[in-house]
Amino acid sequence: MHTTIPQALADAVRRDPTTPLLTWYDDATGDRTELSGATLDNWVSKTANLLVDGLGLGQGDTVAVLLPPHWQTAAVALGVSAAGLTADLGDRPQPVEVVFTCPDRVAEAAAWPAVDRYATGLLPLALPLREVPPGFVDYVTEVRNHGDHYRGAPVAPDDQALAGPIPLSHLGVMRNATERAAELGITAGDRVLIDTRTHPDPMDWLYAPLAAGASVVLCANLHPSKVTSRAEAEKVTVLLT
Repeated sequence: MHTTIPQALADAVRRDPTTPLLTWYDDATGDRTELSGATLDNWVSKTANLLVDGLGLGQGDTVAVLLPPHWQTAAVALGVSAAGLTADLGDRPQPVEVVFTCPDRVAEAAAWPAVDRYATGLLPLALPLREVPPGFVDYVTEVRNHGDHYRGAPVAPDDQALAGPIPLSHLGVMRNATERAAELGITAGDRVLIDTRTHPDPMDWLYAPLAAGASVVLCANLHPSKVTSRAEAEKVTVLLT
């Protein structure tokens, strides 16, 4: 079992950096984005560099991630972990150093006491926002200015990974994710199609597949008529719909 979140991602990339690790579909917009292990790792590294080099954050700092299931959410959450910071996935406003959000949650994000605020439109092709909300910085524009490789200090298993009523260390997240993967029937090498409406919890769509060594086909607004053909086209082995 992996003992930290960055270790699980590194192993996924090491197995095969070129094959799809996370494929995103939104049937409402027609968006499809495919990220290999290497590509997702680049986004994660850029995010970690933004947080550490750009904002000067360090161990003990907390980042609120107020975003729905999406490949950019994976990049942000994993980037927070890579940087050795704590991710708060957002049940109620708490003092944090940084908030990441999207336009339809700007009012909610504004209630979080934070020094820095980033917004992303979660748009196809990672396009920037047409209009950036006042007081926020466009994440996809800013993150591209940072390096593709993160060379910060390694994360320890006992470092806090997730905030909340019951905070979890990296080791705690990996233990929970491994147990959840077993409950969902996810094993190493699986390709898992996940409906974001039925499995919105990052433990299901992000951490459990990562801990198990599986790849993900993450689907928003999934149309029932497309499940069979998509599963065949993406060589899916596990359906979570």
